[in-house]
Amino acid sequence: MPRLSFLAALLLAAVPTFAQKAKPTENLVQYAKPLVGTSRMGHTYPGATVPFGMVQLSPDTDTIGYELNGKYNPRVYEYCAGYQYADKTIVGFSHTHFSGTGHSDLGDFLVMPTIGPLQLNPGTADQPERGFRSRFSHQNEVAEPAYYRVKLDDHDILAELTASNRVGMHQYTFPQSEQAHIILDLTAGIYNYPDKNVWTFVRVENDTLVTGYRQTHGWARTRTQYFAMSFSKPFVSYGSRNLSKKQVYRGFWGRFDQSQNFPELAGEQLRLFFDFKTTAGEKVKVKMALSGVSTEGALRNMRAEIPGWDFEAVKRAGQAQWQQELGKVVVESPKRVDKENFYTAMYHAALSPTTYMDVDGQYRGLDQNIHRAEGFTNYTTFSLWDTYRALHPLYNLLQPRRNADMVQSMLAHYDQSTLHMLPIWSHYANENWCMIGYHSVPVVVDAVLKGVVPASQAQRALDACVATAHQPRFDGISFYEQLGYVPEDKSGSSVSKTLEYAYDDWCIAQLARKLGKMDIEAEFSKRAQNWQNVYDSRINFMRPRLADGSFRPRFDVLSTHDQGFIEGNAWNYSLYVPQDPAALIAKMGGEKKFLPHLDSLFTMHLPDKFFAETEDITRDGIIGNYVHGNEPAHHVAYLYNWTQQPYKTQARVRMILPKMYRPTPDGLGGNDDCGQMSAWYIFSALGFYPVAPGSPEYALGSPAVYGATINLENGNTFRITVKNQSDKNVYVKEARLNGQKLTRPFLQYADVVKGGELVFTMTGNH
Repeated sequence: MPRLSFLAALLLAAVPTFAQKAKPTENLVQYAKPLVGTSRMGHTYPGATVPFGMVQLSPDTDTIGYELNGKYNPRVYEYCAGYQYADKTIVGFSHTHFSGTGHSDLGDFLVMPTIGPLQLNPGTADQPERGFRSRFSHQNEVAEPAYYRVKLDDHDILAELTASNRVGMHQYTFPQSEQAHIILDLTAGIYNYPDKNVWTFVRVENDTLVTGYRQTHGWARTRTQYFAMSFSKPFVSYGSRNLSKKQVYRGFWGRFDQSQNFPELAGEQLRLFFDFKTTAGEKVKVKMALSGVSTEGALRNMRAEIPGWDFEAVKRAGQAQWQQELGKVVVESPKRVDKENFYTAMYHAALSPTTYMDVDGQYRGLDQNIHRAEGFTNYTTFSLWDTYRALHPLYNLLQPRRNADMVQSMLAHYDQSTLHMLPIWSHYANENWCMIGYHSVPVVVDAVLKGVVPASQAQRALDACVATAHQPRFDGISFYEQLGYVPEDKSGSSVSKTLEYAYDDWCIAQLARKLGKMDIEAEFSKRAQNWQNVYDSRINFMRPRLADGSFRPRFDVLSTHDQGFIEGNAWNYSLYVPQDPAALIAKMGGEKKFLPHLDSLFTMHLPDKFFAETEDITRDGIIGNYVHGNEPAHHVAYLYNWTQQPYKTQARVRMILPKMYRPTPDGLGGNDDCGQMSAWYIFSALGFYPVAPGSPEYALGSPAVYGATINLENGNTFRITVKNQSDKNVYVKEARLNGQKLTRPFLQYADVVKGGELVFTMTGNH
């Protein structure tokens, strides 16, 4: 049978019907723009990766250190993903990156090609010629899913990158040179500081293969990453520079000259170089395979995933994976910008969590021992304070098998935890304890209740959730259990913690009820009411309380600093009771008082001084006092559905979408936060949103697409048809599910996964 070209294969697609899965009729990869969010606050990276890939091979544009004069350097925050669009130089291409985070790590194994006299320092942004970095122009830069290309102007080298799951592949087109080099910088890292490298070990196995590892002490306290690096042609010579500080004990290795052509190297700070002679236009290729287990595992990954040297074949395979991923939802719109926004969001929503195991199933566990994943893919990079809200609910809908594996990964983490806790924010066999709440709980519960996780795992999941919620060492839980709230004088961000614990507890109660564990259900249903303990009815705001039971007198409802909240203020967080909006509305005095509060959130002005001390909140992500660039208020626009004015949800959603999302480098209104911002877009553009994961229903909004077909994993399709769609027709005149008019602005998860059709009829009047 003749082989089809990639484009021809894409065009052989069926016409959407309910009897047959709708398939994309065009190349959707063209609409996904990896450069979106690389400017300012988005903190995304533009490099090459495949869906949920272990390798994220991407350019780093500066080497800003975490520390400056013994203190935190605020500028490092700009480089959470290693790349800032405004920069003019590239230092090199490293193999691990976070997407959209507000703190960082990684940046492993930076590679940079150069020509001319060897330079083993990175130089500076204003004088790149003093080091191995290079100037570049965005005119000579291309970023696509699974492919990145840039011209390194100072070296006259065309750099191209692609990747499989566990292997990054470089292709460097050199000019003619007797002094061509490829530098491997093992000192480089994101959120780097001089002592971050604990140890580095390298073996030059032969003239085309190098193996090694490095261990770092950063956001992940004990992180060990192994590599195998292979060259498409032999290097003629090689060498190294050990930048480690002078050691007290050095043994007898001093008898060797380890700087030139020495095959075994070790130290905290190593840079290596490999010398070549190149002809004009010659392509030198490099493969870098990763493993959390061993160099043998890295080699096994390389041989399994990219055994040869066909760069274009690897690129095609990667983009075919992206086509399949993006094709889970086929949207219709006459406007290209709509498709670019949507498929860029789909792209960003499939970057993490990331695979964390070798091709043979081995992975390093939280206990730093080697485990084997039996019957599931092990994942890492769990930014749960962000992603429990919409990203994991999106996975339950679009790829439940993968989300089931993610839950299994969380349960494995729990089994390996000395504190008997599910993940809080974990990556690379480490818990970094970032952010608040125990938000693996709603991810686990939502997946179990929706049938994504097998019923045989439900009791194990409940036990892990309960143990996590009872861990007294963690973040004010002992006070929370004793007092019914977290006191601000004992644990900061106390109101946020109380509210988020109460929601997580509600999730546990739902699972306990499902399993008939009525004692646990009663306990956690009671805990779920703890949000009321930080509500000050005198002022109609959530407010920090002290251990003696009094409300803290010093209080500012607009400030985001030192007011008992994290990445938000009282105005936003006072609306955080996603498990029971009706009770919140009643508590605030009914709709008469609630609606003006909710309205004002979007219309009032929040002066800069109220978020000046919070680096995660900037003007980019604010509409009125609604902070879309941070997650605590992501559900808020949908709260009108619990009032007599659901049309305001429709108007607010359609207002937020174009303001916070554009297909440009500065097109994200805040950190993408491992896909949460993008998941909000996907759900909202389709016309519904999971206000409370753990609940069986979605809240309806206002679809921004002109139509869509969701290709479900179970073989069904769910069709969204939008009549009278336009930029002005933002209100839903009526919604019909399979011909039946919906009388409430809600949609059941079960109705979606059964397949069918939801028809919105739009109007310009409410």
